[in-house]
Formats: sequence, structure tokens, C-alpha cells
Amino acid sequence: MHYFFKFYCFVDKFDKSLINSLSNNVSVIYRNYSKKNHLKTIENIKKICKKKGLKFYLSNNVKLAIKLNIDGAYIPSFNHNFNFNSFRLKNNFTLLGSAHSLKEIRIKERQKVQNIFLSPVFKNSKKKKHLGIYKFIKLSKLTKNNVVALGGIKMTNLNTIRTINTFGIASISLFQK
Repeated sequence: MHYFFKFYCFVDKFDKSLINSLSNNVSVIYRNYSKKNHLKTIENIKKICKKKGLKFYLSNNVKLAIKLNIDGAYIPSFNHNFNFNSFRLKNNFTLLGSAHSLKEIRIKERQKVQNIFLSPVFKNSKKKKHLGIYKFIKLSKLTKNNVVALGGIKMTNLNTIRTINTFGIASISLFQK
């Protein structure tokens, strides 16, 4: 069965074997909010992604992503800042962002993100609340941006995701062995 989604894999540490196991249609998003000095980790991930031909995005630090010449940045739902809109972005630099509600979708649109990650679509062990398929579809129709499904996505529910006409899929656990 073939899926024609964009795939996004979230990583929070440098795991060479995980990144090497990803197929060429998967983009890597590094998000680690607990580590203060993670420049070496970012450089290592960038190097492997470039070697494999994978897109690489840095979470919550647009300025550093521009400085390190990374493919783009991921702006989490809790980040409501607009100050990075004044940065000079290169042509192929992509902004991604996550949202959980219509209000957050509008914020991401004002932040000029190209892809909005709506989450969580499915119930997972960490979050009690989830959007569900119908609310996901309803919210995704309220924006002209590309919408990516995030949260609780497993191999068992990929067929369900396929029915909702999403631009892509983002996950942490889907890509881990």
C-alpha cells in the first residue's frame, strides 16, 4: 500500500541509526526543550540529514535555523511570537507550526507558517483529549495552509489517516522500532 503523504519524524536526541533508517520521503524535526546547549547535536543531525537527502527542521528557534542554514523551523503551539516575521528568510526556508484549535490556527497563519500540524488527532497515552477525525477534518477546512496530522498516529490507523485528505503525517513513535 502506498501513501502519498509528507512524513515528519520528531527527534529529541541524536540517534544516527534512527535517522539512517528513515526513508527519503521523511523530514526530521529536532525538538528538545530541556537541553540548553545542543548546538553539537543539531550539527550532527544536520550532517546526516544532508548526507541522506532528508529535510531538517529546528524547533522553536527560527534565528538559529537561519544562521545554521537549516531547511526550516518548526514553531510549537505555545509559541505566539511574531518577531521572527522580520527575519530575512531564504527562498527555500520553510516554517512549520502546530495548533490544537481554531485560535491557534489563526496565530500560525499570522506567523506565516506554510504547514500547520493539527494535533492530537488520535488518543495517545500522554494526552487525555484528542481532536478525533471529524474535528480534524472540520478544522483543516478552516485554513488554506497545508494541514499535517500529528498525535497518536500508528501503523494501525494509517488507513484512517488516508481517508481524511491530509497533506502529511507527523509522529514520534511511528518511526521508532
